[in-house]
Amino acid sequence: MSIPSVLLPVFVQIGLTFALLIGMVSARRTALVSRETKIRDIALGQPNWPVRTTQIGNCYRNQFELPVLFYVLIALALPLRHADLVIVMLSWVFVVTRFVHAGIFVGSNDLGRRSSAWLAGVLVLLVMWVYFALKILLLI
Repeated sequence: MSIPSVLLPVFVQIGLTFALLIGMVSARRTALVSRETKIRDIALGQPNWPVRTTQIGNCYRNQFELPVLFYVLIALALPLRHADLVIVMLSWVFVVTRFVHAGIFVGSNDLGRRSSAWLAGVLVLLVMWVYFALKILLLI
């Protein structure tokens, strides 16, 4: 597989992370400017943001949990020349699950649907890691 085709899902995932960062900063700024939140109430990291702001912030923070395992896999698969069509296709499926998860998280925040989207991403990532490990260990 070409390097751009392997990295494109990574760039899209990073784009999602930056979009959530911008959304979080905007929501926090709005909360501060409107005086819904006072600086002294959050200066030491206290969780005193409005619900919507917290929702977006938690979704942003979530992008540094499960996706880290995705980034590590791609960072290993590329130089080891094991980033094949299966890895690329599963990468796209994983990224789609992250978009669905984030959309639910910052939208309805329906925990059942959000959990299902998260679990789908976990399972896809698990399959990716098992596939990658087998390719390395069995010298495929």
